Amino acid sequence: MKFKAPAFLMALALTAPMALAAYADSPALPSAATADQVTTSKLVYGLLSDSRYAYRPRALDAATSKDVFKRYLESLDSSKQFFTQADITRFAPFEANIATAIRGGELEPAFQVFAVYKQRVGERVGYARKLLKTDFDFSTDEKFEYDRKDVPWAASSAELDDLWRKSVKNDWLRLKLAGKQPAEIRKTLDKRYATLEKSVNELKGEDVFQFFLNAYTSAVDPHTDYFTPRTAENFNQAMSLSLEGIGAQLQRQDDMVVIREVIAGGPAAVNGTLKPGDRIVGVGQGKSGPLEDVIGWRIDDVVAKIRGKSDTQVRLEFIPAEEGVDGKHHTLVLTRQKVRLAEQAAKGETLTIPAKDGEPERKVGVIKLPTFYQDFEGRRRNAADYASATRDVAKLLAGFKADKLDGVVLDLRNNGGGSLDEAIELTGLFIEQGPVVQVRESGGRVTVNSDRSEVVAWDGPLAVLINRGSASASEIFAGAIQDYGRGLVIGETTFGKGTVQNIVDLDRWPSGETQRFGQVKLTIAQFFRVSGSSTQHKGVVPDLAFPASVDASEYGESTYDNALPWTRIAAVPHTQYGNFGPLLPKLESRHDTRIAADKEFQWWNEDVEQFRAEKAKKYISLNEAERRAEREKQDKQRTDRQAIRKELGLDLDPLADDSNDDGLTGNERDIVKDAAREKAAEKRPDPLLRESAAILADALRLLDEDKPLSAQVLLTAPTVPGQWVN
Repeated sequence: MKFKAPAFLMALALTAPMALAAYADSPALPSAATADQVTTSKLVYGLLSDSRYAYRPRALDAATSKDVFKRYLESLDSSKQFFTQADITRFAPFEANIATAIRGGELEPAFQVFAVYKQRVGERVGYARKLLKTDFDFSTDEKFEYDRKDVPWAASSAELDDLWRKSVKNDWLRLKLAGKQPAEIRKTLDKRYATLEKSVNELKGEDVFQFFLNAYTSAVDPHTDYFTPRTAENFNQAMSLSLEGIGAQLQRQDDMVVIREVIAGGPAAVNGTLKPGDRIVGVGQGKSGPLEDVIGWRIDDVVAKIRGKSDTQVRLEFIPAEEGVDGKHHTLVLTRQKVRLAEQAAKGETLTIPAKDGEPERKVGVIKLPTFYQDFEGRRRNAADYASATRDVAKLLAGFKADKLDGVVLDLRNNGGGSLDEAIELTGLFIEQGPVVQVRESGGRVTVNSDRSEVVAWDGPLAVLINRGSASASEIFAGAIQDYGRGLVIGETTFGKGTVQNIVDLDRWPSGETQRFGQVKLTIAQFFRVSGSSTQHKGVVPDLAFPASVDASEYGESTYDNALPWTRIAAVPHTQYGNFGPLLPKLESRHDTRIAADKEFQWWNEDVEQFRAEKAKKYISLNEAERRAEREKQDKQRTDRQAIRKELGLDLDPLADDSNDDGLTGNERDIVKDAAREKAAEKRPDPLLRESAAILADALRLLDEDKPLSAQVLLTAPTVPGQWVN
């Protein structure tokens, strides 16, 4: 199920910044910014303080400086498990000089704060490893309170000792409940904590610089970010769904980089030698270039060596998975190519809604769109094969049309957005020419962005499935479909991000410079629906709602303390294809009747409620008997559900026998088995998607049966056969 026992409650709560997932043998951390970083800091300040660029510029005054200081500390120690109040007091002079530091690039204090952080991590890890030599009493009623966002900084080291004791105790208990023996538990946790310290010690100056500069950008706007040249490259590749390399997904495990997945169609897949679990230990350039030993390197440093221009060659030294870490080393030469990352591309399938009570069977096409991707550079060059969400969806729709499907559900759940152009063009696949979104710049000028193509790829019944994770471009699309009355919007209220960002290349200003200063993802405008309403904070409210899986106070635009407020502007004229208001009561009645007998939907709802109840506690018990009873209850629940599935002839949950918490972190698990489990998760029952298709089928049946109702709902007569009514 999507929401079983909340995994976050069973995960290690004490973690370092996100970048700490990378490990490296790096030079000593610098104590000051480089010349390039000084220039970068000045350039970013110029962007964020100037209304010609930023939608809502913020003066770098005392209040902003205080905010930046707070955010920088949170970026290092968000759970307040390393610094004490004495450390924060010691840093106070830095807070007063932040404005000067950013404007002039005098960033020595930021590095000094990080040096203290690095020292505190070493102290905490040392204490945690020492605790592993002791025994824990799991018969007490102790609780580990993991939610520390709003707690004050620890008054003393003794207070942090107690926090870490409970955290280590929780880690130990998780492994014990998973069946591990004391000696194995000690070995696993000692290695885990040592790795944490190592990862912090090996962070580079560019990482610290990015932490600090993003404390500044996030103080201006929650969606403005600074990217170093390397992170900018990764961002652009993610947006284009392509990269130039060998076509393999890599993961760090211990001191080696391991192949997690070989990407279909890439050079590694075509060659056929490499497979999941193989360990890369050396990288060379060209057919005969010297091999560099990459054991112990950061994963991004290894990736940088493997990637390169298409048609160039890379030489790899690797140990096959089946031979173990001490196995024989093999070498392989691959020719790099442009690789399409198909996993994040649009995918289609067909669901059959069976005939019932004399009503005909319906076939509904489903398109899952994870992101609004576009290869900006490929489009600029007018490349014939550039990646585009709209182009991929259009191909799927053409197939659905050829197969004479009855309707289409576009699944935008957890689609966080992407290209604004793609959102506009995707909307154009379902409407005739017309406005899609209004964009207001910082000076107040409003531009109406429209679909100008007369081609309609799908003129038949449409539903859009959304949830709280649907944001930005997803909200533009769903809002336009709703405003036009072109389709039903089903699911949860969306994220509520109503701002537009643009990528600003900082190397464009210093003449002749390339790949030195990075990029800024800068908020430049706010978008509004054609109805005039902003999605900011409020999001897109579905026509037919499913139970909320997450509360708006926990996730979404409304959780940001400096997000823009909701507002509205004038509407713009647009076609009204339909008004689903008269249809909704009947759809809701059928929906309620159906889910009352739908076990998968009921179980999903139960899991949501359980998830939210557990999350609201903000603690986890350290009593073994209590935790074991919870585990046994979850085991029984899964077993009972599988039995019911078999009895009712439902699809079995492929992960039902492998859902217990194993007590391990991601890089401690068997990579091959973990990747296979991830693939199996894609085949889990999806009652929300199936119910969305059933609701669309209901709409078709109701409109076919009730012509007066059809006349009320479908305001624009169909110009093409198959447009909602036949």
